[in-house]
Amino acid sequence: MKTLLLPLILLAVACGAPVFASGPHISAARILERTKILSSDEFEGRSPGTPGEDKTVEYLVTEFQKLGLAPGNPDGTYVQNVPLVGIITQPTLSFTRDGATIAMENINDFVGPSSRIANSVSAKDTEVVFVGYGIEAPEFGWDDYKGVDVRGKTVVMLINDPPVTDANGQLDPAIFGGKAMTYYGRWTYKYEIAAAKGAVACLIVHETGPAAYPYGVVVGSFSRENFEISALDLNAGKVGMAAWLTLDATRRLFAGCGLDFDAAKLAAVKRDFQPMSLGAKASFTAENTLRNVASRNVVALLPGADPVLKDEYIVFTAHWDHLGIEPKLAGDQIYNGAADNAAGVAVLLELAQAYQALPADQRPKRSLVFLSVTAEEKGLLGSRYYASADPLYPLNRTLANINMDGANQFGPTSDFVVIGHGASTIDDLAAEIAATQGRVVSGDPRPEAGSFYRSDHFEFAKVGVPSFYGKSGRKFIGMPADFADRMVDDYIANRYHKPADEVQPDWTFEGAAQDTALLMELGLRIANGTTWPAWRDGNEFKPKRDAMLAK
Repeated sequence: MKTLLLPLILLAVACGAPVFASGPHISAARILERTKILSSDEFEGRSPGTPGEDKTVEYLVTEFQKLGLAPGNPDGTYVQNVPLVGIITQPTLSFTRDGATIAMENINDFVGPSSRIANSVSAKDTEVVFVGYGIEAPEFGWDDYKGVDVRGKTVVMLINDPPVTDANGQLDPAIFGGKAMTYYGRWTYKYEIAAAKGAVACLIVHETGPAAYPYGVVVGSFSRENFEISALDLNAGKVGMAAWLTLDATRRLFAGCGLDFDAAKLAAVKRDFQPMSLGAKASFTAENTLRNVASRNVVALLPGADPVLKDEYIVFTAHWDHLGIEPKLAGDQIYNGAADNAAGVAVLLELAQAYQALPADQRPKRSLVFLSVTAEEKGLLGSRYYASADPLYPLNRTLANINMDGANQFGPTSDFVVIGHGASTIDDLAAEIAATQGRVVSGDPRPEAGSFYRSDHFEFAKVGVPSFYGKSGRKFIGMPADFADRMVDDYIANRYHKPADEVQPDWTFEGAAQDTALLMELGLRIANGTTWPAWRDGNEFKPKRDAMLAK
């Protein structure tokens, strides 16, 4: 296949030199400039349902128009309406045991939003049951509920997967992925299974290590306005309170019930764990302020060049939203979201511009959809709406999703990270392309963080579409071996979901340009290929895809 990248790359490889080229028509300077614009104070933190959304959507539509891309919605517009409901919850939570009250203070002890679209949600004197990790996984012979009826009760559970070890004392890769988090470890699953079991409230115990982020991130994300996709049943089937408890508050609760939390946690790691009634009663209220939010995904289209294959699609995604403004903060109140995810949107635009710049005889045969989604920070809602409620293009003719969440702000790397590496045949293509750049593909260096379940590609995967989520490499050229670890640790501790996530003076995006070249080539190979991407045998999403394509 003739492309813009291969002539330069093959020449360098023939000379025996590794290549870290970004390729023609891809500009680190443009990625940086667009990141600066989207993360500027003018965009007010890009929260859905605010003037920041209006400015962001207008900017993205204008950029796609300037680039000459067609409207991505078949109705002739560049937007897909996503009906959301904003919910601000004022919660209370307390426990009683033998006539004594164990009070919980909002924010300091717990964060307790409600997903129900109702002005007031409450429950009084509900039995409290500790259900270990709150997992029902028959493929692993695991059931933390053991047939206990939790309807109308409050369940308390631990975050992440059970750390099951093998005979050598190492995390067993055959059970819950070993070091890697499975979907069972995600807080979204835990609330879902609790609701399916009929629990009225679900309280997850936060611990920084297993959660992969500090409690401050929980506060910043869930104590403000939260969003749900508008639903006819008003989310009556969800738990009334989907809360997080601090570790200290949990220890106090267990101690007040005459129980040892550490002993209970240790017991929960075993298959024979039995749910424990704490002998306490929980009462909660959730007073909700509701508003309808007419949010939007922004979508553009590069029609395929082949008259037949143009009706097949590759969808590129990057979420445009962040956390907006928090007036209660002292000092800087704007969550600018530069790395998360103005940078990813800038890469999305750069890809669109690079594809559009291709000569006519090099245009992709299949159509490319550039989808910038809303409300990722509120639970992947924009991508969920597209994939599960209103796919603008048929999913059974969508070959792949390629997702961008963040970008390499620094220099070139000799590797490229694929989150969920090995899940699909897309990863093989990525490895081939990386090799032409003199690079190697590696898996997630922190699989315990469960990153595969934390960005928009997951919503496409859940409905069966083979999905690819690439991240910055870890081996920075000319930098110490621990450079990537230091940068990531610093970001998570000091800027992730904080107003400090702003463009930094040392950001060049040269590494992002290098990665964008890889993604561009990846999209071209899928768009022009004769074989569709596929999930690997045994992958949890393969049955969905097989059923979809069989229709």
